[in-house]
Amino acid sequence: MSEAYVKSHIEHGINTIEFFHPQSNSLPGKILEELAREIHFAGTHDDTSVIILKSAGEKTFCSGASFDELASIKNEKEGLIFFSGFANVINAMRKCPKFIIGRIQGKCVGGGVGLASAVDYAIATDKAEIKLSELAVGIGPFVVGPAVERKIGKGAFSALAIDATSWRSTDWAKKKGLFAEVHESIENMDESVYRLANTLAHSSTHAMAEMKKMFWVGAENWDELLKERAAISGKLVLSEFTRNAINKFKAKA
Repeated sequence: MSEAYVKSHIEHGINTIEFFHPQSNSLPGKILEELAREIHFAGTHDDTSVIILKSAGEKTFCSGASFDELASIKNEKEGLIFFSGFANVINAMRKCPKFIIGRIQGKCVGGGVGLASAVDYAIATDKAEIKLSELAVGIGPFVVGPAVERKIGKGAFSALAIDATSWRSTDWAKKKGLFAEVHESIENMDESVYRLANTLAHSSTHAMAEMKKMFWVGAENWDELLKERAAISGKLVLSEFTRNAINKFKAKA
């Protein structure tokens, strides 16, 4: 695999949305746009009862924002557009009336933690360590922050955001509520993912839609909030500190 993609497949009421990027499943604007579109479509599609969100490969679920794209941002407008991509995906997940199961097979960084937080039920392997690395490059987890805070609480979120260079274990993530289940192998994780997906595919779609509204109460203002947060990130990404930090990370890659 060398070409980035987002693809979906519907079978027996289960809509599996998979994304891939050759740079550790990072998220450039095009991938974010396609993810938001596929999630929105799945939410309105009568043949879909439940969604599985997954990425390809084994080591990394998602490494967050594409450094190549971050480095190419030239002004605040471009910055707002890029970070709005994360806002659009999270809001699509929030508004989707179908439950979204996250298949988290590997490490989550930055925006990847945001995706794992915005799914309704995350099932992970014990290799799925997490890190909110944004501060290390002079930004901050502004756009994904509300989703992460909603899932694990303000205390755990602030600890994760402030200590931006340290990995947190899957055990830590499960105890804080980010992961509903943690399994010792990909095979066991997949067995649990498809067991739950099959159960939900045979459950009442109306009941699940009402439950999802209940779970997301308090997030009704996120269309505006996440756009405001995207503007903050879009401005900070232009700083000399961030430019230098991104170049250093790219040099190590």
